[in-house]
Amino acid sequence: MDINPILSELKAELNRVHQAIAALESLDGTATATTPAAKAAPAHAKKRGLTPAGRRRLSAMMKARWAARRKQVAKPVSAKPTPTQTSGRRTMSAATRKRISEATKKRWAAYRKAKAGKVS
Repeated sequence: MDINPILSELKAELNRVHQAIAALESLDGTATATTPAAKAAPAHAKKRGLTPAGRRRLSAMMKARWAARRKQVAKPVSAKPTPTQTSGRRTMSAATRKRISEATKKRWAAYRKAKAGKVS
């Protein structure tokens, strides 16, 4: 005797009973999460996205913002730059650069000498 069809019918009937109970409880205002139908209800939050109109509004706002920024930056430059204007980067003198280079070469030479001494 095959009991699978009987089990599936009973499960379907049980599901209908739970749905009926949940519907009646919601009418009464005493709905609880004790019914399997209430527990099984997925709580998917709807993804919120931009509507085409919202996207157009944002695009227009950003374009206006960048246009104002470009306008602010594009101020006329005086013919003679002031000596206090710098690039914002600090540079090394040629002597300092040479001193660092020589120290690095010296360290590498010592490393190679120590390595060669260990190998033989």
